[in-house]
Amino acid sequence: MSTWTKQRLDTLARASEIRVAGRRQDGSARTLVTVWHVVVDGALYVRSVYGPEGQWYRGVIRHLEGFVSWSGDTQPVTYIPDHAHDRAIDDAYFAKYGRGAPSQHITSPIAKTTTLRIEPR
Repeated sequence: MSTWTKQRLDTLARASEIRVAGRRQDGSARTLVTVWHVVVDGALYVRSVYGPEGQWYRGVIRHLEGFVSWSGDTQPVTYIPDHAHDRAIDDAYFAKYGRGAPSQHITSPIAKTTTLRIEPR
């Protein structure tokens, strides 16, 4: 598995949102969906605000491969369930997006069950 370059990770960290998609059986991308994301300890993380029932999450979790798009760039990726940094991820969401209702939802117990680390393929 490869890792993000510092330049790409910095660009991702500055982006206000990214778009994610799982892959279909034939390897093509499902529909890209806009999500909030954070970079913590040199890794990219996302969660489903709707928990495991979120449609994009169900599409991603099926094969744990897909795509991420930001700032005109699209990268094939692997999604890895990873709860090792949930507290730091919560803090990063609050720092990036504030403490309003949307941030409260993305840091809720149900959303935390969907924490995924994203690595480039």
